[in-house]
Amino acid sequence: MTRDDIIRMAREAGCDIAWADSLERFAALVAAAEREACAKVCDARYMGDNNREDMEARRCAAAIRARGQA
Repeated sequence: MTRDDIIRMAREAGCDIAWADSLERFAALVAAAEREACAKVCDARYMGDNNREDMEARRCAAAIRARGQA
């Protein structure tokens, strides 16, 4: 999510964009929490069998977490 995206969404929500830096940090924290929550759903699918479904669940969780690294 870019700074412009955050400002656009903040305006849509009726927020004062004078706080753009704080909004950007807040949006990053919210996005990170949501990514982790989604990755944990994938982690919960891992049953320890190391079968195809388990490996896909682990890959999915890793891919979701990696989105925060870009």
